Amino acid sequence: MLVDNTSLVSVADFKRVFDEQRKNSHKIALTDAKERIEKLKRMQDYIMSHLEEIEKVMYKDFRKPAVEVQVAEVYSVTSEIKFACNNLKRWMKPQRVPTPIGLIGTYNYIKHEPKGNVLIISPWNYPFSLAIKPLVAAVAAGNVVMLKPSELTPHTSGFIKNMIEELFPQNEVAVFEGEVEVATELLKLPFNHIFFTGMPTVGKVVMRAAAEYLASVTLELGGKSPNIIDETADVKKAAYATAWSKCFNNGQTCIAVDYVMIHTSQKEAFIGAYREAIQQMLNPESKGIEQSESYARIVNRRHFRRVKSYIEDALEKGAEIELGGKMIEAENFIEPTVLTGVHDDMQIMQEEIFGPVLPIITYEQKEEVVAYINGKEKPLALYIQSKNPQNIDYFLNNTRAGDSVINDLMLQFSHPELPFGGVNNSGIGKANGFFGFKEMSNLRGVSKRQFGAMKFLYPPYHEKVKRIVDLIVKYF
Repeated sequence: MLVDNTSLVSVADFKRVFDEQRKNSHKIALTDAKERIEKLKRMQDYIMSHLEEIEKVMYKDFRKPAVEVQVAEVYSVTSEIKFACNNLKRWMKPQRVPTPIGLIGTYNYIKHEPKGNVLIISPWNYPFSLAIKPLVAAVAAGNVVMLKPSELTPHTSGFIKNMIEELFPQNEVAVFEGEVEVATELLKLPFNHIFFTGMPTVGKVVMRAAAEYLASVTLELGGKSPNIIDETADVKKAAYATAWSKCFNNGQTCIAVDYVMIHTSQKEAFIGAYREAIQQMLNPESKGIEQSESYARIVNRRHFRRVKSYIEDALEKGAEIELGGKMIEAENFIEPTVLTGVHDDMQIMQEEIFGPVLPIITYEQKEEVVAYINGKEKPLALYIQSKNPQNIDYFLNNTRAGDSVINDLMLQFSHPELPFGGVNNSGIGKANGFFGFKEMSNLRGVSKRQFGAMKFLYPPYHEKVKRIVDLIVKYF
């Protein structure tokens, strides 16, 4: 038996619900745009009528400020729902494609059909939005879903479970809470698609499980996303945006800046502006950042000690603290911290930090930046702060990343017209708007013969057939 937060759940329950959903999946697949939009609007109404409760559960989980809940957890979901509702009819229409001359007489189109049984495994850092946004895409595409929210944010997880049970029958969408063993058992079921958000190491486990049934996957992972600040950048603007990125959700964001690569000429000005930004954002009355209601906490003691160990390891190996460094273990509190003198032998430059700690690397020539970034796994995000179009193009064209933002940070996740996702170690597949709908759909190619036939190509292959084929190959 497996124990979750609310009840005893057995492996047999997983199989029972999966089988019920599989039987129901054919009916759900035939729902039209109007029916799916009604479901999405019910989700929207539920969220808007429970805003205060959503804020409370996330504050209980890791003191997430209400504004950050509204922006990153609620708005990211409600805007996704509205965008899907406004466009779903168009997305579901057959997408006609041109007919090549060699297939004249046929009508050809792409039909977006649901993949079927979908498993969503969501993370703890944005426990509501990263569970519900994939669900919006899955529902819009006409799938049935089993959802495993994170056990590290139990209050939010319980809210999600109550929400889904009120909105959907279990044979359409079901939530299973619990520890890692629950996810392990769910991954043994023959899902058609798995949507996982988390660490690359766990993503590999998910992909191996998916391979057992040749299920498709969307893996939203992460990695070390650099922020390049060149000699022409508005250094104060870059510092403020970077400070916001590293402190929003306490730095526990997959697309947050993981480290800065800054031109040597800008280093001191950047550190000074970063210090100023932290003071204005989190300590305007000089009462201490730990008193700020605008600063979340590391999610639990284990992750606090993980980030703390990165700092200690870096200091032992020669790094210096330019700003911050204060830690309160009883509160899982780590002050916004800036490190210089870092190098690749340090854990903090090998692992995704997922905390409010910013390593700074300096460079002289832009080629150094490209060589360093390309020597690592492709990042989920790559940021460029520059006023020089040639530098911007150079950094964009000579690196590879899931997404990029120029002269700002973290905008890409909330843009419904842009695909969001990583590449290789930072992820597989794309989400957001139509791209999420497409990810949850099978693109079924359909070719319909309207007139004529291909009889001129049927055997026997006499000389006339050969001449026709030669003409087709040569000219078409």
